[in-house]
Order: sequence, then structure tokens, then C-alpha cells
Amino acid sequence: MNRSVHSSGQSLTSSGTGRTNDPARTMSEILAVATHEFADKGLTGARIDAIAAATRTSKRMIYYYFGSKDGLYLAVLEEAYRRMRTIESDLNLDDLPPMEALAKLVEFTYDHHRDNEDFIRLVMNENIQRGDYLRQSQSIQALNTNAIASVKSVYDRGVAEGVFRAGLEPVDIHSAISAFTFFNVSNRHTFGLIFQDRLSSDKADTLKREHVVDLILRFVSRALSNSG
Repeated sequence: MNRSVHSSGQSLTSSGTGRTNDPARTMSEILAVATHEFADKGLTGARIDAIAAATRTSKRMIYYYFGSKDGLYLAVLEEAYRRMRTIESDLNLDDLPPMEALAKLVEFTYDHHRDNEDFIRLVMNENIQRGDYLRQSQSIQALNTNAIASVKSVYDRGVAEGVFRAGLEPVDIHSAISAFTFFNVSNRHTFGLIFQDRLSSDKADTLKREHVVDLILRFVSRALSNSG
């Protein structure tokens, strides 16, 4: 006999699949498959049927967990940012000198974006939607506020120690890091086709990792920003 799914953690048998699911695990699997589906096809082109088939569940169950296609899309966006910010918070930047801490943050962001094209495509798609869905999120502001607080902590220590120039806003530093590392993935296909010597068949490398780190350090550093 098939039973309804509850987010309370009660196990269940999904309709038509004959398998018993742990709700938390099932939701995680749905989010993983939906992430690629929405990244690849956008909100309009993504199909709940395809997500249900790939996770061996049903549309009914997906709607039970997430309410609607729009609800699933928003959950995918929130999870993508949450996953990135969770890893970012484990970098232990406060244990490093400011210059090393900033370099480590840039390297992490570069590597994350390079290795997670789905994340970049999701953000691009949400910008096409003019941010309408993220605007509905009750958690996205808190997630990204923590990211700015982390940059602020590193920057303030650097200014106090005389290695970073004063007068910059943490959000501007965050924006500069995002700009270089995002472009590296978002434009790799067009950039690679136009400038074929930069064409990469695997990972994005329109901008080299060490060059991005150097650019950001020169932007923030008191000494490097004044050097030739």
C-alpha cells in the first residue's frame, strides 16, 4: 500500500516506484537532479516529468515536497547558494594573515565556479528572470550577508595591519571577485570560440587562476595598487 510523504522524517513508499525513501535523502536527490535540469534548460524549459523519472519518484511527490515547479526552482537556487556559502564558511580565513586569507577566498571562488557550471547557469537564468524568484526567498539575504561579513573581517584586519588600502567597501571586493570568477565560466564558450587559443574542451580557463588572484590582491593591497 502506498503511503503519503511527510517532511517529518517518516519513511514512505513512493507511488509507482516500489522503493522506500528517506524523505531527506529523496529531497536531496530531487534537488540534485533539478539543479542540472533547471541549469540546462531554464525555468521554462525544465520538465518535472524528467526530474521525476531521473529520481524514480513521481510528480505528485515532488509537488508534495516543494509545492510547485516554481517552488522547486526556488529551492534549487537557495540550495546552490547555501552549499557554496557553507563550504566558504569552513575556509577558516580568520586563522590566516589578511593577504593569504583574501588569496584563499579568491582561489576557492575561482575553483567553485570553474567546477560548478550549473551554479553559473542557474544565476544567469535567474538574472534573465530579473531576480524575481530569489526576491521571494526568506533565506538568501542571510546566506549572502555572511559572505560579505567574511570579506569585511579579512579586509578590516588588512587595513588595520597596513597591508590593505582604506576606503573600500567589502561588497565591492566581493563584487570584483565574483566578476572575474563568474565571467571565467559564463563566457567561456563564446570567448573560446572567438579567441580559439583560449578554447577549453573541459574546464573554463578564459582567465588563469593565478591571474585572478593577482588582480584582486592588486585591487585591495596598499603596496601593489600603487606599484607599476
